[in-house]
Amino acid sequence: MKKAINTDRAPRAIGPYSQAIKSNGFIFVSGQIPLDPVRGEIAGASIEEQTHQVLKNIQAILEAAGSSMSEVVKATVYLADLNDFSRMNAVYAQYFPEPFPARAAFQVARLPRDVKIEIEVVATSAPEVVPVVK
Repeated sequence: MKKAINTDRAPRAIGPYSQAIKSNGFIFVSGQIPLDPVRGEIAGASIEEQTHQVLKNIQAILEAAGSSMSEVVKATVYLADLNDFSRMNAVYAQYFPEPFPARAAFQVARLPRDVKIEIEVVATSAPEVVPVVK
């Protein structure tokens, strides 16, 4: 079973994708950039400000799916400049309790709207309980 997750507490999908998909006990959160969901604008100019907004967006989506940051098992971080890694990492550490999720981080040629960071995550979720009719 596959269910789309949507919340107005994170930026709306602007293409043919969902904010997240819940399936088989997992939540797959689409890559989030630092868009403020209310203003629709990039939040801040620094890597720290942008990382905070990205992680707030992810947190809102996970909560809408009935999960949390503590249930994230894998994160992928895309950076416009790998020199920002340590500053991003300091903010990132504030959002995840131990045991920390597995993670990969990459410098990429370009990100949407020329932001400094994009993050996607996979989290666990309680499986959907489907009542059995007898």
